[in-house]
Amino acid sequence: MPPTYVLARDHLQRAATILQGPDSRSRQLRNIIERTIGLMDDLQKETASMPENVLDLAAFRARQAQARFE
Repeated sequence: MPPTYVLARDHLQRAATILQGPDSRSRQLRNIIERTIGLMDDLQKETASMPENVLDLAAFRARQAQARFE
C-alpha cells in the first residue's frame, strides 16, 4: 500500500473526528468522509485479495503505454 494512501486515509479519519458537531452540515461532511474511507478500504481489500499469479491487465497496459513514451 503506497504511503500516500495511508496518509490520505489518516487525514480523512482525523477530519471525520473533527466533524462531530450536531449541525446538519457537519453530519453531511462526516458521512461523506466516512463513505470515502469505506470505499478506500474496499479498494484495498480488492487489491490485496488478487493472487500473485494473476496479471492486472489495466496495470500492464498502463506500463506498456508509459514505456512507449519513454
